[in-house]
Amino acid sequence: MAIKLASSSDGDLDEHHEINVTPFIDVILVLLIIFMVAAPLSTVDVNVDLPTSTAKPSPRPEKPLFLTIKPDLSLTLGDTPIARTALGPALDAATNSDKQQRIFVRGDKTVPYGSVMEMMNLLREAGYLKIALVGLDAGQAAAKPSEAPAAGSKAPTVSPSASAP
Repeated sequence: MAIKLASSSDGDLDEHHEINVTPFIDVILVLLIIFMVAAPLSTVDVNVDLPTSTAKPSPRPEKPLFLTIKPDLSLTLGDTPIARTALGPALDAATNSDKQQRIFVRGDKTVPYGSVMEMMNLLREAGYLKIALVGLDAGQAAAKPSEAPAAGSKAPTVSPSASAP
């Protein structure tokens, strides 16, 4: 609230109702900068050499849940390494026991097919039947054969034909 110092005819001071928005704008800009810096840090960064696929990419959900098989056959749920025996409880905790949520399976191309099937059987035993296999786009894999993309990038594609019903 501001007061005008020029007196009116009756001798009372007039009030001017104005809001100073400069501090509000400063706070909003600081918050914008904080979120712009923090957003790239919240992506999953597990290096894995994905095989290529020629299937058309499916749209990616807002918050995908990645289950990764590393070359040493260890499992990672998001960024968290987990044991094969703890896969069911870890998935229940990550999905809030939502068995209808799709699980995106990523595996290094050096992982034997039997190990991928074993993990898919573990998912089925835990009650998760919606499984999607993640791979690299064939054109992009030819451009960068030695680099695996970060999980936040748009390079991994989900093969709709590899999804379980």
